Amino acid sequence: MKLEQLRKDAFTIFKEGVRAVDPVNAVKNYLSLQDSTLTVADRTYNLAGYDNIYLIGTGKASAAMAQPIEELLGNRLKTGIVNVKYGHTVPLETVQVNEAGHPVPDKAGLNGAKQIARFLSQTGEKDLVFFLISGGGSALMPFPAEGVTLEDKQKITTILLEVGAAIHEINALRKHISQVKGGRLAELTHPSTLISLILSDVIGDELDCIASGPTVADETTFNYCLKILKKYDIMDKIPPAILGLIEKGDRGEIKETPKSGDAVFHRTQNVIIGSNIIAIEAAKQKAGELGYNSLILSTFMHGETKEVAKVHASVAREIISTNNPIPRPACVISGGETTVVIRGKGLGGRNQEFVLAAAIEIAGLENVVVLSGGTDGEDGPTDAAGAVADGKTARRAVESGLDAWHYLCENNSYNFFKPLNDLVFTGPTFTNVMDLRLVMVS
Repeated sequence: MKLEQLRKDAFTIFKEGVRAVDPVNAVKNYLSLQDSTLTVADRTYNLAGYDNIYLIGTGKASAAMAQPIEELLGNRLKTGIVNVKYGHTVPLETVQVNEAGHPVPDKAGLNGAKQIARFLSQTGEKDLVFFLISGGGSALMPFPAEGVTLEDKQKITTILLEVGAAIHEINALRKHISQVKGGRLAELTHPSTLISLILSDVIGDELDCIASGPTVADETTFNYCLKILKKYDIMDKIPPAILGLIEKGDRGEIKETPKSGDAVFHRTQNVIIGSNIIAIEAAKQKAGELGYNSLILSTFMHGETKEVAKVHASVAREIISTNNPIPRPACVISGGETTVVIRGKGLGGRNQEFVLAAAIEIAGLENVVVLSGGTDGEDGPTDAAGAVADGKTARRAVESGLDAWHYLCENNSYNFFKPLNDLVFTGPTFTNVMDLRLVMVS
């Protein structure tokens, strides 16, 4: 098989994985309406028993998720508002779309969150509220605790990203310095009926981590947050207001987030309608249709991006050497979400950095292609979803005057792949279920 065909197939497989988690289809798969009976997964609701139906949401896909609900409910849906990332809007008739910043929250997100909170404060026991959650939902709905400013939240988010904190660690802190996260949005909605439809961007689909768990019980504590700050040695770097808040909470002077069994969750339904494994399984099926022996390595991939890349490159070498764990032509697929410790001043994202690190490891190998991309169509602060490389990439780079190792050390993967025309562009996909990585060997 020619290398060009291998690269083409990798892109086709990636696109199929993304298509499988299209937010419109995901919503339609879990909702149906017959007369006044609404079915959501395994529960039914008599819409005639509610005074009003509202819709709120946060995340990159929340506007796209709202479209089929507007279509399904028609004039039953009274009004609503969703916070989305800039550029991730779709036309809606009833629901207001508020664009905001991600991954660092901004004032637009704060204003939208306050509007949602005011909105929920007016709902009552005979109201039904849809809450749409997708990737980026935590950053897109910032509502700091009293005494904490948006700038404080921006600073701690930036610091945590720079030190490579895991997403569950970042979310634990977000919950404890927020008025809506960590189950507190359910508190605001109570006693209304609350239906949360969720596109998961968290490894293992842990509900309390997705968008920092605004509608589920939070088992993390102020004490755990304090341990995270000590773990990364950033106690003296974070804003004093946040440190003071966490220390007060650790001493029991501030109320904890709602825990399991709290009455605020008794009328709440949380439904995951899309996840990484759905995308990965669709990619596996497409690979089989294209004639590849395919294997799902894991959807739980996490850790430092460069180290994960070495593991994938080692799998490619094993296939070439022993035909294990699957024989050629092979397509090994993985999901999850890695982290990047920023040491340089370059431009890139975890997927592009993964491919750059892998390109160094597979240099000189025949008929090996590595592709990695974010299912949302964006990788870090760039306009690319990811990148693709093969065993000849490192050599082509040298011929173009590019030192792969130097660019990797500078976290400058975007500017490495751009002149090689090896960036993967999809544009906004209006979904987000973490990343999809492919190792192709023929």
